[in-house]
Amino acid sequence: MKIPGIIVPPLTPFTAKLAVDYDVLAREIDYIVEDCNAAAISAAGVETSEYHYLSFDERKELIRRTAEMVGGRCPLVVGVSHPSVKTALELAELAEKAGAEAIQVLAPLRPFGGAPSQSDLVRYFEAIQRETRLPIVLYLNPGPGAEVPPDWVVELTRLDGVRYVKESSRDLARVSRLIVEVDLAGNARYFTTMQMLLATIELGGSGATMPPPGCKIADELLKAFAAGDRVRAAKLQLQFALFPAKWQAKGLAPAMKAAMEIVGLPVGDPYPPFLPLSAEEKASMAAYLKTTSLFDEGRAPTRRKASVA
Repeated sequence: MKIPGIIVPPLTPFTAKLAVDYDVLAREIDYIVEDCNAAAISAAGVETSEYHYLSFDERKELIRRTAEMVGGRCPLVVGVSHPSVKTALELAELAEKAGAEAIQVLAPLRPFGGAPSQSDLVRYFEAIQRETRLPIVLYLNPGPGAEVPPDWVVELTRLDGVRYVKESSRDLARVSRLIVEVDLAGNARYFTTMQMLLATIELGGSGATMPPPGCKIADELLKAFAAGDRVRAAKLQLQFALFPAKWQAKGLAPAMKAAMEIVGLPVGDPYPPFLPLSAEEKASMAAYLKTTSLFDEGRAPTRRKASVA
């Protein structure tokens, strides 16, 4: 992966019959690779990808087809998250066959209820690393997964197989501590979220994970940072202060799918029964996005025609 860089989970487009729309997904992956300069693409890696609405066979098909569409143009990370080690390893075997560079694994809750202990998590990740040659991205997202204290994160990154961390926290105290004790200590590469991107790379972290089209803003931010233009980098980071937060009440997937429609790359609505943004909400988002780097701060994107709600 390019470090610092952005790991991008594609949004999953669905047809009217709620099957994955692979034609639309192919165009989205081209955008992520060609326009957004992704450090890696994460297939079925995060909840915003809505992969959990798929059957197990459909999830495997999504992984295989995503790998084919990426076609080696950038590294592939495959999400294998599952409370069952056996199931996670079945997906890890598929990831190896698909040419993945790494597997992403959510720190799981106990499937029979309650939070796991530190030893539960250590044994879980040890069991996975024993059976795969692929490095592990430790995925930290309380809610769908376990709340993992910083001390436990450090301990998990001492495992040989855990080479990357994807952190969902927006807590600067936690993020800065883990940058020091994980990334700068040489245990693992540490990635955060869009709201923490500039702070992360300023402090020595490795980047962030985010879906499109946020990854396009992030790519511009990284270019400004690399060029030493801290003023522009800060200006780009401030675009994440309002986007997608102002429109996220219905969830991150609906907000980012609306944004993709606005920039001219529609990927459909969220999986039902969850609702898309209303016409009024899309109009409000469109007015804001037209002022951001997605429209070159006021000018329409040059590579694709914008479709403003």
